[in-house]
Amino acid sequence: MELGILRGIAGFRWAASAWIALVVALNRDKLERPWLAWLLVGAAFVLTAVVAARLRTRPSAASTPGLVAAELGIAVALSLGGGWAYQGGNAFSNTLALGSPWVLASVLTVGVVYGTWAGAGAALLLGAARVGAAFANGARDFDSGQWLSLLSTTVIFVLAGVLAGRVTELLRRAESEVAAARAREDVARTLHDGVLQTLAVIERRTDDPTLSRMAREQERDLRAYLFDVGPTAERGGAADVGPALRAAAARFEGAYGGRVQVLLAPDLPHLPTAVADALSGAVGECLTNAGKHGGAGQVTVYVEPDGSGVACSVRDDGAGFDLAAMRAGIGITRSIRGRVEEIGGRVEFDSRPGAGTEVLLWLP
Repeated sequence: MELGILRGIAGFRWAASAWIALVVALNRDKLERPWLAWLLVGAAFVLTAVVAARLRTRPSAASTPGLVAAELGIAVALSLGGGWAYQGGNAFSNTLALGSPWVLASVLTVGVVYGTWAGAGAALLLGAARVGAAFANGARDFDSGQWLSLLSTTVIFVLAGVLAGRVTELLRRAESEVAAARAREDVARTLHDGVLQTLAVIERRTDDPTLSRMAREQERDLRAYLFDVGPTAERGGAADVGPALRAAAARFEGAYGGRVQVLLAPDLPHLPTAVADALSGAVGECLTNAGKHGGAGQVTVYVEPDGSGVACSVRDDGAGFDLAAMRAGIGITRSIRGRVEEIGGRVEFDSRPGAGTEVLLWLP
């Protein structure tokens, strides 16, 4: 990631080098010390070529402290040297044009390599060099427009350094999180295809109730470790509902001896706390009904995004019931419908005697 950003800055640096060479050529009649201007332009070209070569052959060496310091030094020299290179009276026009784009590239590099504060510090140093260039060009009494010119340049450089540092920090963090998620997914896939399946077979085939219970507990703990990304705590006003649903599944398995498979869509976001609480509470009551009244041995809980809300299906292989003759008890009325409808959701039941039950929940 960082290498890609540095390569982008290298391309910008080539364009900036070409630009300052063009500016010097077009303003040669205003140069008091043309040799100094061309020396500075040549130094910028040399360092640009060195960095580009390092990026091709030894990418890790393109951001070494020595090379970054050399780039910053040339940027300071460009900012200061313009004051001596041009004739008096051009302090606020040509000295800035001599090195400004190339100087900006050095600020971006420092921000990317060393972070936000380093980028801001490099920008302030170059802003001070810009003031020094004006003094070297003979300026002494600055009017408001000239001060504004100096301040604007410094602010632009500071913003560029801070932005480069901050964006790079965020990208590094995202890259680290993606790498960790991929590693966790690889481990989860391997264990799911091996250890978890073996534990499930042991649980189904053993006649020893203690061994069956131990296998079920180990499978549940391993699933929680692999698939729960964190505690059911608030994260900026949102919550991860996965651990709460698996805790409800564990209570069902412990109380009724059945098995619950909790499946969460990969793109399921963290939910508002009220929604997560309502969903986990309603699913917990569905599982209780499946075990207590339906005698279910297998239950599947699936949650996925659905438009602007969340859809959840709780399907069991229990006895089922006749919807037409259903009498909603306290569990259904308060614990399921009440929780969901209280936050603007809805609940539907699909069941037939002997064919199991599916409870469908929609939450905003």
